[in-house]
Amino acid sequence: MSDRERIYLFDTTLRDGQQTPGVDFSVEDKIAIANMLDHFGIDYVEGGYPGANPTDTAFFSKRRTGRAKMTAFGMTKRAGVSASNDPGLAALIGAAGDAVCLVAKSWDYHVKVALGISNEDNLECIADSIAAVAASGKEALLDCEHFFDGYKANPAYALACAKAAYDSGARWVVLCDTNGGTQPDEIAEIIAAVIAGGIPGENLGIHAHNDTGQAVANSLVAVNAGVRQVQGTLNGIGERCGNANIITLAATLALKERYSSRFELGIDAEGLTEISALSHGFDELLNRAPDPQLPYVGASAFATKAGIHASALLKDPKTYEHVDPAAVGNSRRVMVSDQGGKSNFINELNRLGISVAKNDPRLDKLIAIVKEREAMGYAYEAADASFELLALRELGSVPEFFRVDSFRVMVERRFDSHGRVKTVSEAVVKLEIDGRKVMSVSEGDGPVNALDKAFRKDLGKFQGEIADLKLADYKVRILNGGTEAITRVLIESVDDDGVRWWTVGVSENIIDASFQALMDSITFKLMKNRKLAGRAAAE
Repeated sequence: MSDRERIYLFDTTLRDGQQTPGVDFSVEDKIAIANMLDHFGIDYVEGGYPGANPTDTAFFSKRRTGRAKMTAFGMTKRAGVSASNDPGLAALIGAAGDAVCLVAKSWDYHVKVALGISNEDNLECIADSIAAVAASGKEALLDCEHFFDGYKANPAYALACAKAAYDSGARWVVLCDTNGGTQPDEIAEIIAAVIAGGIPGENLGIHAHNDTGQAVANSLVAVNAGVRQVQGTLNGIGERCGNANIITLAATLALKERYSSRFELGIDAEGLTEISALSHGFDELLNRAPDPQLPYVGASAFATKAGIHASALLKDPKTYEHVDPAAVGNSRRVMVSDQGGKSNFINELNRLGISVAKNDPRLDKLIAIVKEREAMGYAYEAADASFELLALRELGSVPEFFRVDSFRVMVERRFDSHGRVKTVSEAVVKLEIDGRKVMSVSEGDGPVNALDKAFRKDLGKFQGEIADLKLADYKVRILNGGTEAITRVLIESVDDDGVRWWTVGVSENIIDASFQALMDSITFKLMKNRKLAGRAAAE
């Protein structure tokens, strides 16, 4: 039996996270995210506000509970109406799930301005509503909205709101930094006062917003001060600047000795290795590129670029890594760039399965080429596939799957029969494959799309191999000013294996730069297929 105290993780992605501008979950999205959180080992999943909108109501009617406690969110009863006669409260209690989290004002200023009721009426609403939830057999929670601002304005009343919930049967009284402006030292002082005021830390939670960039720090300070439930959202989404990132919190609590020696989570070491996949899978569902600099799980979280750092890292990873990347399902990246030395290149080549001796003159030539091309505008640290192809061409070989003889792109702006402007892009690509001349023509939504479609229209015997290739992202950067600017294009590609890779092209012509990146993308895909086939044959 562990003698460590339990920390409970409460995820509010489906409720508070949905306040993020541009985020709008469908019922199916909510079910998928809830399943992801449940599989990961989150203790509570706040699913939304049943009865307030059709999506949340449908979610609670369709979602089946798992290991996590499915939690409905909503308001306390209205003043002047009994708890038994309040339809909103009845909908929350009647919704499928294990717990009900009610929200109540704990700042007297908000009670007066937002609710327009007396302080005593607000306390009655809290007490009666929590008692009704507890009497129903469901776990009762209260979010004390604006608690820290309310405490600073009127400590006695803010504490009275929290006590009303605790004394009425709340399992958790959650202290909310709703405006996100409270500082870490204030968090610690106020939580100490709450515990001294009669609410045990084992019944307290923290809900921090990130408006000063300190939501994670405030949550950890709260844990040290005594709270035992921590609330947050996947990748820190939420209104304004977001909520505490529950990914970062889980990894820190599980891996940092000052916490892991004292506390345990509902996530074991094996489960923690899936945290990067959880973070990236959530971004995939949102159809957005993952933030490479997210702590623990970002693609750059364990990346180093400077040569002196790489040299030390290869001798002992602890020189520049605060935890083992594998512990969170991530991996080390020693990037190649004009700032890197031989250690960077050798480490990256070894990762790619390309063996080369440190004194091999071909390595010196490769380094010189990379530095020369990066001076021109190429960015191989961001284009892993283009670097691998470049390295193979210098240190090994890359088959000539096809040869491009020429390409042409035309953009025509014309008017349709109704006088409306219409832009049409057409591309022509001339290739040679196994001695066979091919000319492909295609129209597209813009010149690059037309070029991509024409390029991939007929690759002969390789056509079937690229059927699952998709372009996931396209980025353009102008490297200098003026109409003769040098343009860098980065293209992210993905296939049905779930593998993603980036390729790069640089030119004074944006179409030419795009075509370079497209050629590398297709060549890399064909090389990848052969590498996988070779491994399968060896096994």
